[in-house]
Amino acid sequence: MKWIRERDALIAQTLAFVQSVSGRKDDFRQPDTAVAAPVPVAEIVSAETVTVAFEPQYADPPQPAPPPQQPLPVAPPRASDFRSEMQARIANFRMHQERFEREREEYCAATLTKLRAAIREVRPPPVQK
Repeated sequence: MKWIRERDALIAQTLAFVQSVSGRKDDFRQPDTAVAAPVPVAEIVSAETVTVAFEPQYADPPQPAPPPQQPLPVAPPRASDFRSEMQARIANFRMHQERFEREREEYCAATLTKLRAAIREVRPPPVQK
């Protein structure tokens, strides 16, 4: 139960700080002295800036949680959209494959041409007697 005392001390320090900053000397009651006392809620914005907001929370019966929101239904794309998209993707893929094949053929032909030229330029070794 040590954490409860630490929490109450932190709340008291926060209230004192807020009163010193705002210059107001309102009579704030401690949360454990009254049932309907406001409870301070601290929100840490960054390591350097601390914002303290007071939201009175009274001992009212808990409200039932609202039902979770259902995501809006997304209309499925029409079959013609799928078909046209797939046809476009397939055509694009085929163009890339044809380009790659054409580049491979050109590279192979250029390499063979260089090899044949190098073979022709090589003189036969001299005959030794």
